[in-house]
Amino acid sequence: MSASEIPGDLKFLKSHEWARVEDKGLVRVGISDHAQEQLGDLVYVELPEVGAQVQAGNGAATVESVKAASDIYSPVSGEIVEVNESLADKPETINEDAYGEGWLFVVKPSDRGELDELLDADAYAELIENEDH
Repeated sequence: MSASEIPGDLKFLKSHEWARVEDKGLVRVGISDHAQEQLGDLVYVELPEVGAQVQAGNGAATVESVKAASDIYSPVSGEIVEVNESLADKPETINEDAYGEGWLFVVKPSDRGELDELLDADAYAELIENEDH
C-alpha cells in the first residue's frame, strides 16, 4: 500500500480507523483499506446507535469477517449523528470502497483538539509499512 493510495485529507488511529472532517465539523469514520485487507471478507457490521455518546479510543462499532471480529474505535469523543445503515445488508461495501461508501458512522465531536492527536496520511503509511516488515 503506497502513501499515494491513502487519501491525504484523512487522519488515522494506530488501530486503522480513519477520520475525515466534513462540513460543520462533523467527523466521518471508517476503517482503512489496509485494515479491510487484513480482515478479509466482511460478513457483519454492528453499528452504534444514533444519539449514543462515544469516547475517543473506545469501541464504537464491530466488524466481523470470516476470520475474526474486530472492534472499531472512535477517533474522537462526541455524539453519533449518523450511521451507514446500508452496511447491514452489504458489509462487503467496506471491502470494496473502504474510504468511500464503506464509511461506518459520523461523530459530532465534543473536543476537536483530539483530531490533532491522530496520524496524518504519511505517518499512517509509515505505520503500515513497518507492520508489513
